Amino acid sequence: MSSLDERLYRILKPEQIRIKEPMSRHTTFRTGGPADWYVEPEQLNELKDILTACREENVPYYILGNGSNLLVGDGGYRGVMIALGPGFAEVGADGCRIRARAGALLAAPVKLALERGLTGLEFAAGIPGSVGGAVVMNAGAYGSEISRVLKSATLLTQEGEVRDLSASDLELGYRTSCVPGMNAIVLEAVFELEESDPVQIRARMDELTARRREKQPLQFASAGSTFKRPPGYFAGRLIEESGLKGFSIGGAQVSEKHSGFIINRHQATSADILQLCREVQRRVREKQGVELELEVRLVGEFYSERL
Repeated sequence: MSSLDERLYRILKPEQIRIKEPMSRHTTFRTGGPADWYVEPEQLNELKDILTACREENVPYYILGNGSNLLVGDGGYRGVMIALGPGFAEVGADGCRIRARAGALLAAPVKLALERGLTGLEFAAGIPGSVGGAVVMNAGAYGSEISRVLKSATLLTQEGEVRDLSASDLELGYRTSCVPGMNAIVLEAVFELEESDPVQIRARMDELTARRREKQPLQFASAGSTFKRPPGYFAGRLIEESGLKGFSIGGAQVSEKHSGFIINRHQATSADILQLCREVQRRVREKQGVELELEVRLVGEFYSERL
């Protein structure tokens, strides 16, 4: 047993620790090799102690949300995957504000907003990420994004300090924020919403859900929109116009339903998916003169040097 093993078992209960945990169980692509350690802290002091142990033992760590915007290499992750446990999933409302802890699925504050007759989060209905992940990447859909409703967020800095930052301090941009650059962890988010008719809120959610079902390949494992939207273009349209709709490598495929989605069509590996992404980028660059940037984050070990 390594020194880090010993420290983790002192910090957490055995059921909160998994060794060589396949990341295919924790990503929406359903791919990814094993993480050396997979841990689920339930309390802030546990999280702090894990981070301290990782730093002192010089072992990398990664904060995992719902795995919905992540491609983990087939070689797995040489370090500690930290998934916030149910203790970090509380959601509550105070007037027009909803406070949600980072480990909650984004669906939880969306549901509470509907119950309380609060509008502003309808766009997030159907986004499969966690609250923390949504803040980190300023998640958005259908013309709106987290930055429009976020009042503030509570962060844990790499120095172990808990800080409350206003939305303006988070430098929220298109699928980005300053949180990764700070090496900080989102602990909680406060959303500022407005009162409205629950019937209208439900109708808007139902409308967006129907649009997703009609236009997106929800029956296949994917990470949602694979590429960021280039200024002045739509990634899916560029890919389709490059003749790539339905194009596949191994078990990975450019969706025939929506070319902006790379899907795990049939037992794809992470290498299949990444190679397909690179080929899409290459062909769009050559045919359209536009550089597509991955929205999906790459983590861990990818075997092929070609990628």
